[in-house]
Amino acid sequence: MTKSLVTGGAGFIGSNLVDALLELGHEVICVDNESAESNEEFYWNPKAYNVNGDITDYKFMKNVFGNGVDYVFHLAAESRIQPAILNPIQAVNTNCVGTCTVLQCAREAGAKKVIYSSTSSAYGFNKPPNSEQQPDDCLNPYSVSKVAGEKLCSIYKSLYGLKTVTLRYFNVYGERQPIRGQYAPVIGIFLRQRADAEPLTIVGDGEQRRDFTHVSDVVQANILAATKEVDDQYYGCVYNVGNGENYSINEIADAISDNKINIPPREGESRLTLAQNTLLTLIFGWRPQVNLMDWIKAQ
Repeated sequence: MTKSLVTGGAGFIGSNLVDALLELGHEVICVDNESAESNEEFYWNPKAYNVNGDITDYKFMKNVFGNGVDYVFHLAAESRIQPAILNPIQAVNTNCVGTCTVLQCAREAGAKKVIYSSTSSAYGFNKPPNSEQQPDDCLNPYSVSKVAGEKLCSIYKSLYGLKTVTLRYFNVYGERQPIRGQYAPVIGIFLRQRADAEPLTIVGDGEQRRDFTHVSDVVQANILAATKEVDDQYYGCVYNVGNGENYSINEIADAISDNKINIPPREGESRLTLAQNTLLTLIFGWRPQVNLMDWIKAQ
């Protein structure tokens, strides 16, 4: 039986991935420490082998890997820009030391592949459409720490021969998305505010545009990256996971509610993101399936 390990597996994206892997017949080890403050709840699938612990703890992680795993999906992270600005040391420790720990344990356990979850915030002020060939333009400690993880993945491929794939997500939304606090993803916040009969809080002028990707499409990207064998030259590389179209925050708000207010803009965030997703399509055969506006209308 194929054995997969998912870090951050009780969170938003990770829990959806765990469910999909179990449905494919994988034996799944799920690691999470329930530290994500935006999560309303955590989703531990009882069919997985669930472990609560810290990915930065080498001895703990070494034990979790046990006698080896086939595929490692590394999603655990300090995954929000503003909390990372407030506490950069925590973000760097989790995202850099944690990623290095996971890679080292995967290498020692003889894993076939490591699929690393990264972020479109690495593009910063680069002009859209954002392609993998653009230079890094990190605007905050979060994106710096995630890009550092990307480079560790590349080094573990070139230096140690560990097959790694880095996936840069563009604004993931969907079932189980975080909704707590002011720094949860915008669609989750808006839907929560509408349910509570509160005004939608639009940051700044609302004209910033984002490429939104449904969680099921992100899950499919992970599974394809792990299970499809490609030429060796395509490992240790970065791939965009985005729909290839973007919407302004005002357009999103208009689709959800007429009750809106504007709040002050935030530092360290880009104005525009738009994924050029052709590389992931060409190499791994991935194509997004869910349209954002159709999904919102169904809520």
